[in-house]
Formats: sequence, C-alpha cells, structure tokens
Amino acid sequence: MSPLSQVKPLRRLLAAAALVSLSLPFGSAMAQQKFVTIGTGGVTGVYYAAGGAICRLVNKDRAQHGIRCSVESTGGSVFNINTIKAGELDMGVAQSDVQFNAVKGVAQFKDAGAYADLRAVFSLHPEPFTVVTRKEANITKFEDLKGKRFNVGNPGSGTRASMEELLGAMGWKLSDFGLAAELKADEHGPALCDGKIDGFFYAVGHPSANIQDPTTTCGAKLVSLTGPAIDKLVADKPYYAKATIPAGLYPNNPQATQTYGVLATFVSSSKVPAETIYQVVKAVFENFEDFKKLHPALANLKPEEMIKNGLSAPLHEGAVRYYKEKGWMK
Repeated sequence: MSPLSQVKPLRRLLAAAALVSLSLPFGSAMAQQKFVTIGTGGVTGVYYAAGGAICRLVNKDRAQHGIRCSVESTGGSVFNINTIKAGELDMGVAQSDVQFNAVKGVAQFKDAGAYADLRAVFSLHPEPFTVVTRKEANITKFEDLKGKRFNVGNPGSGTRASMEELLGAMGWKLSDFGLAAELKADEHGPALCDGKIDGFFYAVGHPSANIQDPTTTCGAKLVSLTGPAIDKLVADKPYYAKATIPAGLYPNNPQATQTYGVLATFVSSSKVPAETIYQVVKAVFENFEDFKKLHPALANLKPEEMIKNGLSAPLHEGAVRYYKEKGWMK
C-alpha cells in the first residue's frame, strides 16, 4: 500500500457518509458539509496533539461554517507536504526547515523541484532537537554516540531530514553509527528501554509524552547538542535557532539541556479554498486561550510571532484575510 493511500480509506468513508446523508431527512444540508483532514505525526508526539486541538476548535462551530475537521496520524513533515501536494490532505504540520526546503526545491525535495503551491498558515511551538540516551550507555556528549546503536528517524520525517543535516555539518555518515535504526517516533522510546538502541534523535515540542515515557520508565538521559559545527549550522540556516530544554522538566534529568531546533509550522496548499483556511484560522485565534491549554507545548504561543516566525512559504490568502481583519497585518 503506498503511503498516500493510507489516507484514502478515510476519504472514501466520508464520501460514502455524505452520499448516504442525501437519502436522509435534511440530507441536502448534511451533504453540504465540507470534510477537511490535517496530517500530523506519531500519536505520542505534539503534532498529533496540536492537530487534534485545531480540529476540536474547528468542529466546535461546524453548525455555522459547515466544516468537519479530522486528524490523521502520519509519518511526519515530509510525508505531510507530499500528501498535501498530491491532494490527499488539506493541511498538515511540518518543521520550518522542511517547509523551507519544499518551497526552494532543495534537500529532500530536490528531485520533485520547488513546490510553488505550498502555503503557510501559521507557526506553532519551538521544536528543540532532543537526543535521548540509555542510562547504561554513559553518553555525555553527541560525539560519544559514534559506533553506538542510534535511531536516526524514519525516512519521510522532518526529524530524519534534520538528522542528516546535522551529520553533514559534523562530517559524519550514517555508517559511523554501529546501527542507524529507522524507527518511527512512537517506537524509539520502547526500543531504548528494551536495550535495542543506545539513543535517539527527535525534533519535538516540550514537554512531550514521547520523552516523558523513557525518562520515567528506564531513567533515560537527555544529551546536549553543542559545539562549533552546530554554531555554524545555526548561523548559516535561517530556519534554525538555539534552544534550551529546562532543568528538571523530565524525571532523572535535573540539568538544563542546551540544543538547537526548528519551529513546527501549519501548512496548506493554494488549492484549498480561502474560506476553509479562514475558518480554521478563525477557530484557533478566536479560541486562543483554550487552544494554548490543549497541550503544554502550546502554552507560550503569541499570535504576533505565529504569523511570521519560521514561515518560508507565502501565507495562504484565507489566513491573510483573517490577519488583516484583526489588524495584525497591513
């Protein structure tokens, strides 16, 4: 089954439901419901929670706007952008560096070329790159992982793309690890605690259940990502910024962890109607305090930053309409 076909059964089901509704009382009103799907990431990551939060707020007022929103667990950033491009998803979450690469047609989008129809909607939480290691492996810095069993992320995820960029900056290859595992985000914590890998790399908003689980279950340790190669990477790339994971945020990790990272961003396509995006954006910002409470990683969001930070693609016209109405843009 191709990756894109994973979201097709849902579409078929929803289309069938719409047809059935035509034969029911008030069917004509029901049939006018518009179904939209948001691509996210693994079910224990913040993307899935953020997508669910957006859908919850959209669905709250569906009687007024007729949009019914559903969330899809996917392979992550690259998958989401490719699947939006194929018309199988309406919106999705993607790392700011993956958005940049798609717009420019570089890195993992080099063969496909620049994606001219990609549109930014807003940015979400910061995503520090987080290296987590097995307590017994006694890793104190990233360099200690050479020759170890390390999860580099599943192909198609933004995490994997960022990992490859980090290795390139350090002059490393995947073969420098004893094992370069390609587990999905939902699998790397259990694999670490089961002793199958010595560490993993993950771009995620904090706090995350995905990091909470192995630090609680088997005393896993967070490792800082610092040094000249990283300083140069952050200076050279507009989508990266330094970040700190606070001391004591996770069990058995009393120290602050210095790293760098990207922003999670919410994207769509110019082919998705402006009215649809307008209603989605409106649902988030008209219920902004509720939105921020739906996940701890969203707690410190500020609208003025969300409409500009980490966005490389042009803003969707539906989003621009709402931001101008609010006086946030001229």
